[in-house]
Formats: sequence, C-alpha cells, structure tokens
Amino acid sequence: MSVSATQLRVGMIIQHREAPHRIMELTHVTPGNWRGFVRTKLRNLRSGLQTEYRFRSEEQVERIVLDQQEMEYLYQAGNDYHFMNVETYEQIVLSPETLGEAVFYLTPNLRLRVDFYEGQPVALSLPKTVDLQVKDTPPGMKTASAASEMKPATLETGLEIRVPSFVSTGETVRVDTESGEYQSRVK
Repeated sequence: MSVSATQLRVGMIIQHREAPHRIMELTHVTPGNWRGFVRTKLRNLRSGLQTEYRFRSEEQVERIVLDQQEMEYLYQAGNDYHFMNVETYEQIVLSPETLGEAVFYLTPNLRLRVDFYEGQPVALSLPKTVDLQVKDTPPGMKTASAASEMKPATLETGLEIRVPSFVSTGETVRVDTESGEYQSRVK
C-alpha cells in the first residue's frame, strides 16, 4: 500500500531500500520558497541499524502491514530468548540483536506482541510498564520520603535505573518500558 511521504507517522513500518524500516522520528520541513520534505529517522527491522533519510513531500512510500501475534516470554537459555504463541502454543527463539533493549524488561510469563515480516520475527512491543525486583541498591535513610534524592539500583534483569532513596533491596518497582524510568513502588 503506497502512501504519500506527508502521510507518514512515527511507528509506521515502511519498505525502504528493499528492507522493512520502522519510523522512529519524523519532522515535516517547509523551508521558505523551496519544496517541502519529510526528515525521518528509520530503524532497519532486519539489522537493527538506524539511519536518517529525507523524503520529498510528493514521494510515494510503500507501507508494510506486519503480522502481529500475542506471545508469552518463557525463559532465557544462553543467548536465546524463548517465547510461546498464546493461541497455538508454538514456540520461537529470538536473539538479543532482535530484542535490543527489550531484554532488560523480560520476566517469565510476560505477555507481549511480536511483529512478523514474511514469517520472521522482526520486533516486539512491550507493555507500557513492567514490575521488576530490586536486586541491589545502597541502603536508604529511615526518614526518606517521596521527594528525596534518587539513588542507583540494579534490577533482576540487569537494568540499572535511579530510584527514590526509600526503595530497598528485595522490593518490587514499576518501570516505564519506553523511558526506562522508575514509576512507583509495587506493594
């Protein structure tokens, strides 16, 4: 399905230089009396490389619709991450290269969406937040409150974030998967 470059939006998947790319950033530019263009940052779904490209406003771009399946993360074995389709119980294995930063948010039984292109998994969409246990953090002060200073913490998946000083080792915290920031403590 072809769309005009001016109809592109962040998150769309397009065919660019014979490979599927996800639009990560997009800016419409209309300089004075020159022709307008669309400046984009694209991530190649096969290689993971990010590039910048300018599309002319009148240029036609091929939009790709991916097959999306709900999957459940099962476990990690070596460098392989195992997932199961929740409807067919079919299992797939994804590499750290395909997952990217998502490996820091994966906990057993986490449900997420995996995008397939021509039968091959190319990307996954995490839930907005995940709950992770604090494995290591310096001790906080007894009088610490929500408005206190932040301190470093290492979570069960190896993710390092900053948490309020009242959070201690062994507690569970909610983390935003888009920004990687602390959201709240989970009771």
